[in-house]
Amino acid sequence: MSSSIFRAFLFASGTVLAAQASAANPAVVVTPQVRAELVAHAPQGVQPGQPLWLGLKIEHQPHWHTYWKNPGDSGLPTTLAWTLPAGFAAGEIGWPTPKRLPLGPLTNFGFEGTLLLPVAVTVPAGFDGNELKVRLRADWLVCKDVCIPEGGDFALTVPARASTVTAASDFDGVASLAPLKLEAARATAAVEGDVLVVRVNGLPAGWQGRALAFFPETPGVIQNAAEPEQRWDGGDWSARVPLDIQRTESPTAMPAVLAAPGVSAAPIGVALQVAVTTPWPATTPAAAPAPALGNAEVQPAGSAGSGGVGLGLALLLALAGGALLNLMPCVFPVLALKVLGFAHHGGDRRRLLVGGLAYTAGVVLSFVALAALLLALRAGGEQLGWGFQLQQPAVVALLAALFTLIALNLAGVFEIGSVLPSSVETARARNPVLDSVLTGVLAVAVASPCTAPFMGASLGLAVTLPAAQALLVFAALGLGMALPYLVICAWPGLARRLPRPGAWMAHFKTLMAFPMLATVVWLVWVLGVQAGIDAAAALLAVLLALSFVAWALGSPSLGMWARRAFGAVSLLLLAVALTWATPSWRQEAVAANAADRGTVPGTDRWQPWSPDRVQQALAAGQPVFVDFTAAWCVTCQFNKRSTLADASVLAAMDGKRVLLLRADWTRRDAVIAAELSRLGRSGVPVYALYVPGQASPQLLPEILSVEGVRAALAQLPS
Repeated sequence: MSSSIFRAFLFASGTVLAAQASAANPAVVVTPQVRAELVAHAPQGVQPGQPLWLGLKIEHQPHWHTYWKNPGDSGLPTTLAWTLPAGFAAGEIGWPTPKRLPLGPLTNFGFEGTLLLPVAVTVPAGFDGNELKVRLRADWLVCKDVCIPEGGDFALTVPARASTVTAASDFDGVASLAPLKLEAARATAAVEGDVLVVRVNGLPAGWQGRALAFFPETPGVIQNAAEPEQRWDGGDWSARVPLDIQRTESPTAMPAVLAAPGVSAAPIGVALQVAVTTPWPATTPAAAPAPALGNAEVQPAGSAGSGGVGLGLALLLALAGGALLNLMPCVFPVLALKVLGFAHHGGDRRRLLVGGLAYTAGVVLSFVALAALLLALRAGGEQLGWGFQLQQPAVVALLAALFTLIALNLAGVFEIGSVLPSSVETARARNPVLDSVLTGVLAVAVASPCTAPFMGASLGLAVTLPAAQALLVFAALGLGMALPYLVICAWPGLARRLPRPGAWMAHFKTLMAFPMLATVVWLVWVLGVQAGIDAAAALLAVLLALSFVAWALGSPSLGMWARRAFGAVSLLLLAVALTWATPSWRQEAVAANAADRGTVPGTDRWQPWSPDRVQQALAAGQPVFVDFTAAWCVTCQFNKRSTLADASVLAAMDGKRVLLLRADWTRRDAVIAAELSRLGRSGVPVYALYVPGQASPQLLPEILSVEGVRAALAQLPS
């Protein structure tokens, strides 16, 4: 059994176990990596003024770990979202003292074995209920040689008048594991060049002479893997902690935990508030720029930030990228609608111009609205990027239904006027501007998964700018996409060259149904990748029923009574199909699919991506090529089946011993989203070449060429 098949088996088994555990006990979630349980501790029952603790207990399998509030060089902290009755208030997580988790050149902070994350809960005055119902949504990242985002929904009922302690044994050791706040402990720090000199006094007497571990709660300040120079001067401890050469934070007060590994008696950790007494340097040392690699147009990672692409250049790149979107295959079906519109109204210049302006308004406003939603969700803590809406199976299914109806209409299966009420159809006929606006909205819906050249850097910058400037970049993107149509509509010479209405239009209209159906095929495939073959089959059943509804209600050849009879039957069949299909579109992707997402069937050449796997390879001196991709990204699929499948490119990869990793973003993945953000990008495709000894990866263009990739590889050491 190959390793990939074995991992798929583990994931599938984990899903079954988790489902069985949740069905038997809603307070427990089990995966192949962890057993997580919602526990409570109420010694005197749930009463005002009495202690009440809730917690998530995580039992890790051997060698697996989850992360502390500051995960270190990679990883994500566990998050807890509580749902409690009115008046109850949950506090912050009482994080235990973490341990250092070295991995090659990196060091992370986290936990192995059995972990309890306790949370103190305040009971409102006057509470006299018989029980407390608790719900929790928890998400964690569990890692070993790969990292797996996991989570679960938990439920627990705590008796309000319990005479026995609930889950007492789970909370017995909490106090000894939590970092202690010592009134006598004082901590200061001073910046001296490239080190942070930390001084602490008032520590426990049993710690003196020991080597201590320093865990700052603020990430992005120190070199986590570096061993600080420590010394004791009587009861005072000091350490010279190397600063991160890519430091992102300059705190004046830095919460931290100081731990004494190997100490069995409490406390094993002390919570400190480190006051930084000297000013930080005005600028953060930057990583050395990556060298240019021949004609590969390679960019250093993060070049999309403010130090690389300014707002003015980002606007120009967005404008150019938007115009080039019209050449991307995912936008082709909408081009067919525009060609038909030109043919219908080519002789009426005024109507053509009004339609062009309306289409432009629909495109620009849709881009701005989609960007505003993206920025709002990111501000709320969601790890999302461009094209995020197609990470939802329900949205993919809705688009497939829309394109199916458009194709059927173009093919003459039904007429929209026969389906809409007469008043609506009359209003539609009198307001052709609305059709143009909606065509612009549709164009954005199908164009957003595509990434044209010049878009990556500008969109990567946009999501880091203030909201007004970010929306301006997205508006420029929309204007660029609509600009070719606006020019045709406004330029008299071009308008006169447009084809005139004639008999050919009926044939062309029918012909254009087939690109629409091709788009449906692609969307069904995307849904199959996201949620499995059952979900794809369910979508096909819904599309079949929807087609029957469209014919039954909209066919001009049916009489009134036939339309009513067939319409009733078709609506019933559509309801049955939706009842079957909708649950499958809400499910997470099949576990086996998630385990091996991004691998190529029948070969082990491409492996699933994880930050740990990249760092392990670099530590061993092996270069790494990462393909950040998604099934709904047409540009990604084009590159995958052309340049990345080229025999000469693969031979060059093998010759340089390059590890090929694929980060599949078809479904939402917070770890991939965070890595894309770190690279200065907000969407896919992204192609990153990691070279041992270089601080930053090198980013290749969004549209790959065989010559460009081979030139980049040629610069690698043999």
